[in-house]
Amino acid sequence: MKNVIAFIEHKNGAARRSSIEALCAARTAADALGGTVHAVVAGPQAVAVAAALKAYPVDRIHVLDDAALGKAGIDPLVDALESVARSAGPSLVIVANTMIGRDVGSRFAARVDAGVTADVTGIDVKDGRVACVSPKLGGTTITTCAFKNTEYGVAAIRPNVFPVAATAGAGEIAELAPSDKTYSVTVEDDVEEAAAELGVEEASVVVSGGRGMGGPEPFTGMLHDLAEAFGGAVGASRAAVDAGWISHGHQVGQTGKTISPPLYIAVGISGAIQHKVGMRTAATIVAINKDAGVPIADFADLLVVGDAFAIVPELTKLVREAKAAHA
Repeated sequence: MKNVIAFIEHKNGAARRSSIEALCAARTAADALGGTVHAVVAGPQAVAVAAALKAYPVDRIHVLDDAALGKAGIDPLVDALESVARSAGPSLVIVANTMIGRDVGSRFAARVDAGVTADVTGIDVKDGRVACVSPKLGGTTITTCAFKNTEYGVAAIRPNVFPVAATAGAGEIAELAPSDKTYSVTVEDDVEEAAAELGVEEASVVVSGGRGMGGPEPFTGMLHDLAEAFGGAVGASRAAVDAGWISHGHQVGQTGKTISPPLYIAVGISGAIQHKVGMRTAATIVAINKDAGVPIADFADLLVVGDAFAIVPELTKLVREAKAAHA
């Protein structure tokens, strides 16, 4: 491997933050390999996304702006990535560790007989060989896996782990030729929950609720208000999701999403091991609970003991006042 290719997810003309992180991680890896950084942007409004990517350290941006691709599923995106990878030659492909990123990355890997490492938190380059650092078994074991295939490899990076550096590169635009393939999948409708505009995996602040919330109202009320004040997202424990108080897309934990936000606020969550493995790598963990003896007290950076229904609204008020004062 010599070059590095970042696959860019985007929507409504804007790249996902996790894809920008992939692009910046690609720069670091390419510098170590002595190669160049390529970005692949395909689908509706790809030209607008490519223009914004010029602010980041990318050498060449491959663009396929075709509104029809938005209705053809994943395969056209894989075709675009494969076309760039075969043209660029031996490359490390970096995708975000998201549903689409993993799907595109794994399908590409199958086509070129390459390995895939998911939930990557570090990329090491030594003597021209690439290895990926990835937590396993709920974070109890850290593995370093090198690619056997020396031509291609796929790394799906964990969001909120790799830093973003807004340093412009060459940003050369290269248009991709549309495929003449007929695809078997047609997407007729794309439905997204209004509460999930910012996913917990990409949010810099996540406010999660658990069994202590007692029902669905706090998730759309006070927890949402606090998350909105921070510019973050609402998360949940499995107990809250199983109770039907909030959808599974918000679940943090072993059977939900693994996240690494700078700030994680757990409200009414006991902190059982199943939940801990999904948020233990958050930079700062704040727990609000009426019980001082809950398991989360053992690993939280700050434990606030008291009534969450009194504490959270006051905290929301203070955050809003602080933001207004610095506006």
